[in-house]
Amino acid sequence: MVEYSVEVGRVVESKAGRDKGRLLIITGIVDEQYVTTADGDLRVLERPKKKKLKHLRLRPQILSSIAEKLASGTKVFDAELRSALRALREEEDA
Repeated sequence: MVEYSVEVGRVVESKAGRDKGRLLIITGIVDEQYVTTADGDLRVLERPKKKKLKHLRLRPQILSSIAEKLASGTKVFDAELRSALRALREEEDA
């Protein structure tokens, strides 16, 4: 099984909680156990969800454009997150 690194911009899938099965993006790293996640829909960037890493499945995709914006402090819109995650879902369904 391939292990992926925990980094801002990585796409993850929730394994537990109300949002189980939902794709999210890591928006921040709190410590070695917790990260903050958002999807631009139920969890917006202004109020990200704090999640334990053991409740997330790391995926191979990294949204580098969003990661760069978050790192530089540039405004990232929730619509950008929604459209990026929607495109990933459509790729998988095709």
